[in-house]
Amino acid sequence: MPTKTEVVILGAGPCGLFQVFELGLLGIRTHVVDSLPEVGGQCAKLYPDKPIYDIPAIPVCSATELIDRLQEQLKPFAPVMHLGETVTALEPLADGRFDLHTSNDTRFDAGAVVLATGLGAFQPRKLRIRGAEAFEGGAIRYHVSDVNEFADKRILILGGGDSALDWTLELMNIARSITLLHRRADYRAQPASVSTMKSLVDGVKLREYHATVRGIFRNDNGSFAGIEAFDPDGTTLHLEADIVLVFFGLSPNLGPVAEWGLGIEKKHIVVDTENFQTNIPGIFAIGDISTYPGKKKLILSGFHEAALAAFGVQSHLYPERKVRLQYTTTSKTMHERLGVATTK
Repeated sequence: MPTKTEVVILGAGPCGLFQVFELGLLGIRTHVVDSLPEVGGQCAKLYPDKPIYDIPAIPVCSATELIDRLQEQLKPFAPVMHLGETVTALEPLADGRFDLHTSNDTRFDAGAVVLATGLGAFQPRKLRIRGAEAFEGGAIRYHVSDVNEFADKRILILGGGDSALDWTLELMNIARSITLLHRRADYRAQPASVSTMKSLVDGVKLREYHATVRGIFRNDNGSFAGIEAFDPDGTTLHLEADIVLVFFGLSPNLGPVAEWGLGIEKKHIVVDTENFQTNIPGIFAIGDISTYPGKKKLILSGFHEAALAAFGVQSHLYPERKVRLQYTTTSKTMHERLGVATTK
């Protein structure tokens, strides 16, 4: 028999976790489904130590710290987590509810669904050169899990976006040396990061090259030795490295979501900004998967979207109830839901 619940949230990243909190404040319980084996989404999986500076009232925190804080915040609402599962089918029912099936044969009968899946299942864009696959996960990597692994190593970073520049600066005080290789002189990263990087280039601790990757080369024993590249003049560069970090971006795949009849615009779900509902009543979308005029892909924007979506979900589930805005500072009801003592 399916598990009957008020809401199923797809995605346990920052936006999905905050959606649990916002719905909990309104007395609405949730089940959360995520394909990853732990909470945190792509933010924590790909960039666990990356510093975040634009969360209100928190001057700086890592992605891991942000996820830890969000989990602490939503504890009073005890969501049921279904990790390592993917929703493979979603069918609207005659009574306006939804029948959902997961890859682990879990089944839900949900009153509403919130999509907080980012852009679906992200796959890093691979280094497409002969012989690279043999070293993936070892000398060639697509994300940073533990910065301590890079201590006293010669690191070669490929890419010109924010991730490449952020990790170049982040690993400067950890690695023995860093080589940054981008195919052109123009970077897609934040100008401040590019400026800081260029000020640190000294040809020893940090080197910068503009060239196109052509292949790998090996040591006499067959182990990885480095990357071969051609610069604009046709000169061959042999860039030695212990570890190569590849940041060519992520390739999104909406997966089954694309088959559910939702309004899709350039691989994003179109929403109404009043309540972040999609074209299907009862299905809402927040975070990077949603799109609307003026959309900004920021975590703090996703938090705002979760707050408005929560009221939209409440109105959909309980249309007979008057939607009242209550404040956590003064509302006795919310204090009870949060499990905090009220003072007179």
